[in-house]
Amino acid sequence: MSTKTIRIGGASGYWGESAMATPQLLKAGGLDYIVYDYLAEITMSIMARAKAKDPDAGYAADFVSAVLTPNIGEIARQGVKIVSNAGGLNPSACGAAVRSLIRDKGLDLKVAVITGDDITGRKDALAAAGPREMFSGAGFPPADKIASINAYIGAAPIAKALGAGADIVIVGRCVDSAVTLGACMHEFAWAADDWDRLASGALAGHILECGPQATGGNFTDWREAGDIAEIGYPVAEITGDGSFVLTKPEGTGGVVNRGTVCEQLVYEIGDPQAYLLPDVICDFSMVAVSEEGPNRVRVSPAKGRPAPASYKTCLTYEDGFRAGLILSFTGFDAAAKAKRFAEAAFARARKTFRQFNAGDFTETSVEVIGANSQYGDAFPTNAMEVAVKVAARHPDAMGAGLLLKELSGLGLATPPGLSIFAGGRPKPSPVIRLFSYLTPKDDITVTIDLDGEILPHRDAPGAAFDAADIARPAPPQAPASGEPRIDVPLVRLAWGRSGDKGDKANIGVIARDQAYLPYLWAALTEDAVARRFAHFIESGADASRVRRYHLPGVGAINFLIDDVLGGGGVASLRNDPQGKAYAQILLTHSVPIPESMAKSLS
Repeated sequence: MSTKTIRIGGASGYWGESAMATPQLLKAGGLDYIVYDYLAEITMSIMARAKAKDPDAGYAADFVSAVLTPNIGEIARQGVKIVSNAGGLNPSACGAAVRSLIRDKGLDLKVAVITGDDITGRKDALAAAGPREMFSGAGFPPADKIASINAYIGAAPIAKALGAGADIVIVGRCVDSAVTLGACMHEFAWAADDWDRLASGALAGHILECGPQATGGNFTDWREAGDIAEIGYPVAEITGDGSFVLTKPEGTGGVVNRGTVCEQLVYEIGDPQAYLLPDVICDFSMVAVSEEGPNRVRVSPAKGRPAPASYKTCLTYEDGFRAGLILSFTGFDAAAKAKRFAEAAFARARKTFRQFNAGDFTETSVEVIGANSQYGDAFPTNAMEVAVKVAARHPDAMGAGLLLKELSGLGLATPPGLSIFAGGRPKPSPVIRLFSYLTPKDDITVTIDLDGEILPHRDAPGAAFDAADIARPAPPQAPASGEPRIDVPLVRLAWGRSGDKGDKANIGVIARDQAYLPYLWAALTEDAVARRFAHFIESGADASRVRRYHLPGVGAINFLIDDVLGGGGVASLRNDPQGKAYAQILLTHSVPIPESMAKSLS
């Protein structure tokens, strides 16, 4: 059996992340690939607006200016291959900019540009066909409101481009992990139906795709991450069986341990036994994670099922406007003052609406940050200083802007203690909503342009999939009874990480010790989680909105909560529209454990 190992560095997890990763990884040396993930649904909507104004825009321009321009010489010298979805909504323009840079530097590097994911040009035909939203069943939005439509393509065309000799591969909207899986498929010659290895390579990509989130960023035990100003970016040492070691460059900040890797493993995966990708359906439930040395964590192979027959396709569209402002109040009854101020601003705006016979706000939001508004009724407070976020949505920009006018105009009539950071008044912005549906694979043709050589690509048709056919692991055994119990906060027993999937929140909870898992399972029921997030769930404390999954391999529980983010992304008026703090909220939950176990906690 081959002992070949490839080393891949994960240098970017979103558009706008610090450019420090590339020089850091190149300085450490020894890499075969550096991969970059820039795209999210919010990013796609921003790029769509940019491309509408300038046909040469619509991609992650800083991939060219901040990543490649200062580092391309060293990249070429070391022979490191680059794979990135920086192409966004304009991969061809991104590729042209990179090729121009290479010519200017006098280098001999081949660039492959992969297109075919962007089907915005079909919006009229799609509107006529009227596919339904895959989660809510909502109808297709009007064609004239659509900003972007992209099928999430996979890793196979990336592997094909690398096999044809590409040194730099630029993709549009591929799934986040595809930039890593494509490299693995090429290097290890994995077959298109080698499901377990494909799932394992996808897992490596999933761990790398958010950069330093696997090396101490957003870690529950954040103090262990040390100097985050100099945090190390992740490096995966991947072998042909799909197992890998996660590490980081020597001498950098951050930390790689079982907790950091497990937190990233459960991050935004939904059903851990049905993580659907274009190339494979992944099952991460039995993956094992173990520390084999300082800042070296081994991850076992995953399991895979045949690829699905369709591509997930995400459409963004405009749905009115939103506006808001964050202000602060100080002194006695600060939260009450903030709420009274917000009520007055809405009352004034609505009075003006009535005078002009205009429609009301379609949604409003008031969150008093510092008064435990993110915790609902769980933790009452008498905070002496708070920030109040007041926001609203309206069908037109003028209506949304009226709220901003009244928030500013109340400055002398307000309860005492108001402070506003000096700066210009914000402007209303479009509400961009996400609409997800499925596109049959036969409807998408992917094209690889390798410096003028055109290589067409079609994925295999895929297979039908029904999550009801999955054999689920047995739940943890019920805790033994008898010994008196003591309530401890969940954070003493577990790590947690949360994020979003459209209007769904994903919260992963990993037991610090497998012995704690039965107690976590008993305490964190669907009903308990629904009650904890009742103030955010659209239908209140509705346990049917919560799904709970067991990952025996790492001793984890994954929760998926529906209709809990106020629409999610830039459609939401929430202070936390992506559920990034939801794990922190859940980690305050009390868990009854035996007295002897409580005494053993450090």
